Amino acid sequence: MASSPPLSPSKPTIEQLRYVVNNYPIIDNHAHNLLLPNHLDSHPFESITTEAQGRALKDTFKSLAHLRAARQLRELYECPAESDWEDVLEQRIEWLRTDPEQLNRRCFHGTHAILMDDGLAGPDKVYAYNFHDRYTAAPTKRIVRIETVAETIMENILKGVTDRQLNDSNYLTDTWVNFTEEFEREIQEAIQDFAVAGFKTVICYRTGLDIEPDYELAARDVGDPFERYVERCIRKRKFRIERKALNDYLVLRTLEILSERIPHKDALSKPLQFHTGLGDNDISLRESNPAYLQPLVENYSNVPFVLLHSAYPYTREAGYLATVYKHVYLDVGEVFPMVSRDGQKSILRQALEIVPGSKLLYSTDGHYFPETYWLANKQFREVWLELLIEYIEREDITAHQAIAMTKDLLFNNSNILYDLRYQTDFSEIAFKTLSWHAKESSSVQPPLVPLPRLVDRSESTASPNHSPAFPPPPKTAQVYDTSLFENFLKANPDIKFIYVEWLDYMGTMRARILPIKEFTRLISEGERIGISQGNTGTLQNDGITPVVNPVGQIYVEPDIRSLRRTPKTDPLPSATVLCFWRDESGHPTRECPRNNLEVLCNDLQFNHNIQLLCGFEIEVTLLSRDPSDPDQPYQPLTRNHAWGTLTPEQWLQLPLIAEMATSLSEIGIDVQQFHAESGQGQYEFVLPPQSPLAAIDTLIQARQVISQIAATHGLRATLHPQPFPGIGTAAHAHISLNPPDRDAQFFIGGVLRHLPAICAFSMPESVSYGRVVDDHWTGGTWVAWGTQNRETPLRRVQTGRWEVRCLDGMANMYLAVGAAIAAGLLGLKEGQATFPEKDVRVNPSQLDQEQRAAYGISEKMPSSIEGALGALERDQPLREALAEGLVQDFVLMKRSEQDMLGKMGEAERRIWLIERY
Repeated sequence: MASSPPLSPSKPTIEQLRYVVNNYPIIDNHAHNLLLPNHLDSHPFESITTEAQGRALKDTFKSLAHLRAARQLRELYECPAESDWEDVLEQRIEWLRTDPEQLNRRCFHGTHAILMDDGLAGPDKVYAYNFHDRYTAAPTKRIVRIETVAETIMENILKGVTDRQLNDSNYLTDTWVNFTEEFEREIQEAIQDFAVAGFKTVICYRTGLDIEPDYELAARDVGDPFERYVERCIRKRKFRIERKALNDYLVLRTLEILSERIPHKDALSKPLQFHTGLGDNDISLRESNPAYLQPLVENYSNVPFVLLHSAYPYTREAGYLATVYKHVYLDVGEVFPMVSRDGQKSILRQALEIVPGSKLLYSTDGHYFPETYWLANKQFREVWLELLIEYIEREDITAHQAIAMTKDLLFNNSNILYDLRYQTDFSEIAFKTLSWHAKESSSVQPPLVPLPRLVDRSESTASPNHSPAFPPPPKTAQVYDTSLFENFLKANPDIKFIYVEWLDYMGTMRARILPIKEFTRLISEGERIGISQGNTGTLQNDGITPVVNPVGQIYVEPDIRSLRRTPKTDPLPSATVLCFWRDESGHPTRECPRNNLEVLCNDLQFNHNIQLLCGFEIEVTLLSRDPSDPDQPYQPLTRNHAWGTLTPEQWLQLPLIAEMATSLSEIGIDVQQFHAESGQGQYEFVLPPQSPLAAIDTLIQARQVISQIAATHGLRATLHPQPFPGIGTAAHAHISLNPPDRDAQFFIGGVLRHLPAICAFSMPESVSYGRVVDDHWTGGTWVAWGTQNRETPLRRVQTGRWEVRCLDGMANMYLAVGAAIAAGLLGLKEGQATFPEKDVRVNPSQLDQEQRAAYGISEKMPSSIEGALGALERDQPLREALAEGLVQDFVLMKRSEQDMLGKMGEAERRIWLIERY
């Protein structure tokens, strides 16, 4: 019997092309930095689909580009299909509030590397270029904007210069020499910099692409314009370069330097990107035509010219240059998502009319918002696939050729042009045949071809044929994650009531109790609980302060993440949930203590790539009641008592202490250890480390359990920092940085520098300062830090882990920890490398003035709440780092409270505070 003929290798199919187009990794050859969280509102989000500005921006909502993008963003945010633009914006805000990191990861999914023009905005406004590495498989490279380099040089040269210096006959000449030398040095260093992939000019925006092609003529004509530019810089302090002769010179000087650094005559330098075509109304549309560049292209044949933004509407002119000159390339970016689908397809058609596939580059022109990257990638893949399928069906190209073109445009061309030498994890398509037997089938079945897999380093467990798992935010109410609530109800079906709680500025827990049916309705319908604005400005006994505003509302929004059932001893089958404050539109208010903390943590994580863990120690004094003695109604539960002891008297109380620990464990709060503290009736419970918001939520809920169980035994559990002489009660917080390498900047350069002001939040009562003493292991009286030194208010436990000791249980812990993080951020932003404040390995109180000076110790801790409030008022950087209005309201309320307490006798004041904390 004759053997069957071997099967020929299978040809790629359109389905395989579809997979490659939709999944092949991207080298984004031109993009920009993302905005820092505190600048997200500085640019209108609708600008992602238009170059219009000002009044013209209003009409973008009716453009095809916007309507298409709005529909696609519903997919990104997991919005219902009927959602309008306002719904999309609300859902976006919810993502930014709850999980911005996941949103960023999704937006950059499939991007292998970014070549980033980081000259669009300053470092105070956008993330550094290498921040984006966390979302890509390969490091981000810089594209150096030459105008930004020149303007920065001039700003540094002319810093502090006045009009009088212009009268010096040599001043302008010296300035020119200094400027040109510095500019050349910067460009030369950038050429040698491995992190720099290329250069860019925005001369198109400044004076147009009709550039003088002759370097000698350009250098000769620059004199007078440079002088006028310097005069304007000095008089107006504006350094933008927009004089044609000077702009032309910068481009030509850069081309000259690039040409001089070519290793041999056939080599190419690092590329120079030119903004061409599409731009906002600063541009001269007529002079944005890249046809003006032809003489320049001919004069510098060893410098690659990259014509950006599809040169729209001059795509054909750019395509001609890319076709007839070996060193000109056409970038097909920015028109995604700025142009309609038909327009995008037309632009790609024009690019492909004569341009070889090896001369086309892809970019997003992504900028400011991560969604710009996502929309560009999504829309390009859609339109590119439609166009290729059309060409295949017309038999202009084969599927195999279409796949090769896709790989070149998305990855290979940029990889080669910029000499990146990146390797993709996207496996090649294997055209394998399968064995078959004629008697098992009457016809030859097409062989199975394994599909390629894109490996995303951030989602290594993702299925090869699916996008990485991305848990969506709530779809319906766009306020709550209803799945969390539903899972909580399944685990706790007996819950009948919810304590909806929020902590006010004075550290008082406020609450409303909702039946579970009403709470379920509130969550499912996306509602909040409205309370008077004035309630946020009252004291612990509802006393009125100057902060009270009888007009307006705030809206209490339960944070479902904090839901926790109450212990069995609670009289109600219930759970607690902690809340944010929102305004009438449902937007976060920075004056909300919880939201303020969350904003600061996000700043720390996303601006500095640092995550925190907080662990708290609950120190509590258990008091028995004696109603017969109104002047001294409380006494310590145990008297034969010392740190870490277990006397017979204490042993008799073990069932009570164990009940507290067990009850905490039963509701998901695992106590790491508990033991007797130094004071009579005093005990400590150590909680595990968590992220700051979760750690404080847990701390509050744990304290409630301890207090409530004590109450069921007729006892009072108080956090009073000194309920009796000799009993000092703190609330130490352990804060760990990950990674730990910048902990000195955070704690020494930040927290320690602002510690007196932080004390206003961390030790908020007059009685708090009874613990600011020496030789009692309470943190001492000097602003200092030391490794394992309990006589300093800031103790370093180990690298990256520190203990804040000037902290007690009367503090609103969201505010106290928030102030510490705000101070740490100030230290990080300052970037100081060394500090005069040294590691103190002795008791600072035992040092003389000269010895303290050697350790950099010069300031004492506040000795009163008034001293701390004064320090807070004087600490302008910390005030600015915290929410606007928060510090002012807090100080006014504390002073009102102190006035009220000052009218009480000492015993009455102590009892009043014991009964409230």
